[in-house]
Amino acid sequence: MRRVLILPLVLCLAVPAAASAQALPNVNLTRVLYNTRKATVKPEGELKAQVDAVDAAIAEATKLGQTGEVRRQIARGLTLLDGRAWTPQLDYQHSLVLRAERTVVDSTAPYTVRLEQIYRPAIELSPALAVDVRLLRRVAGAGGAAPTLDVVRVLGSFDGPSRDLRESPFDLDVTVSGVPDGAYQLEAVVRDGATPIGTTTLAVVLHAGLNRRLAALEAAAAAVPATLRADVAYPADYIHKVNRGRVGLGGFDVAAELTAAEAVAAAARAGTDPFAGRTGDFERHYVLEGANEVMPYRVYVPTGYQPARPAPLVVALHGLGGTEDSFFESYARVTPQLAEQHGFLLVAPLGYRVDGFYGSPLMSGGDAAAKRRTELSEKDVLEVLARMKAQYAVDESRIYLIGHSMGAIGTWALGAKYPDLWAALVPFSGVGSPPAAARMKAIPQYVVHGDADPTVNVSGSRTMVAALKAAGATVTYVEVPGGNHTDVVVPQLPKAFAFLAAQKKTKTAATQQ
Repeated sequence: MRRVLILPLVLCLAVPAAASAQALPNVNLTRVLYNTRKATVKPEGELKAQVDAVDAAIAEATKLGQTGEVRRQIARGLTLLDGRAWTPQLDYQHSLVLRAERTVVDSTAPYTVRLEQIYRPAIELSPALAVDVRLLRRVAGAGGAAPTLDVVRVLGSFDGPSRDLRESPFDLDVTVSGVPDGAYQLEAVVRDGATPIGTTTLAVVLHAGLNRRLAALEAAAAAVPATLRADVAYPADYIHKVNRGRVGLGGFDVAAELTAAEAVAAAARAGTDPFAGRTGDFERHYVLEGANEVMPYRVYVPTGYQPARPAPLVVALHGLGGTEDSFFESYARVTPQLAEQHGFLLVAPLGYRVDGFYGSPLMSGGDAAAKRRTELSEKDVLEVLARMKAQYAVDESRIYLIGHSMGAIGTWALGAKYPDLWAALVPFSGVGSPPAAARMKAIPQYVVHGDADPTVNVSGSRTMVAALKAAGATVTYVEVPGGNHTDVVVPQLPKAFAFLAAQKKTKTAATQQ
């Protein structure tokens, strides 16, 4: 089953004994949104001076590893770019977070959330603080109107939170039993006396009987064949990571994922492999060595696939904040249609994390955690490729790599590092390392970029294309007049697939140096 995109695990169900810090919005994605906003607004004069000061503060906080301060400065910068003043109350509001030991919750069990701060804001507060807590649910607007947040339940008012929630987080015991299953937002409004001074929310999913179903899946995973074990273990594994704060919930559909895993377990008990001989669109899973986590990957097998006849394979890399579902659910869903049309196998890995960058040295960052994330992202892509070659008859002379944005960065990084693997590359809206161009000189490429891209400047592709051509590579470069970061993809995908269909390795690419 699928995670629906917005743009865009250890094999056990252990619940942490103490409350963990839920994953905040991805800081790399937040940086991109901020930089895109700057490129769109193009601040001048006094606003530019203020934004420059914000950028200097972000750089200093990044150097010191102060992620909370990075988030504070990005919030300040976005506020200024929106034409609003950065006030002490806004500073306070952006400092607030709600956390819990679980955000995927069995609604029949007791539940506690915790009000905290990620940095110390510049605001004076009285001792008379209180918190009002409500449960909200997003409701689609009628006739194309914007969705609204409706109050499902008032969960109570709580007196006495500390003025310093970093030193003394504030526990909120709430009751969610009897609330229908689904996705909600817990909202906490902090009052200074009668005056609201800050609001924060926590996305939660409620599912009655969740603990029982996860325990049953954990037992089932131990009993099924090894080839299906990760497919059964995946929901428990992913929920465990969410509840530990290792990943955000994203579009993970709890009910659908549980049902899918239970169906695999039922098929295994009946002595069948539900993936054997299967065509069309589905998701598989495996345990990534070195991470001890279950990784998902999305597969499309064309209806005309025959094991006796090796088929071309397209490996698709999503952009920052996306998932393995991106090239299936986004881009007008044309990618699997094109795979069917051309008789291509199609696979999309997660790349370990939504901000893994597929091993690219351009965006890996300097700390150990970022380095590990980048290395595991690359490893995930290569492992998924190996699994596709083991499970299907893949034409080794026709393996293609495509990607958008971060995926384009990964396409050029993996193209240069493993040039003997790829028959062709298709990067959309990316940037690469020109010194690596010579390693890809034997790989034909179809490169697309919009000249009005506010997220990844078009110079990223222009510079890379120039380096590739200078190295002797065959490059088709499409620069779309007025094209932005995303609208260039769908119109060019059919042409890109037609380009791939004409490419076949006839000689060995330049080896890595």
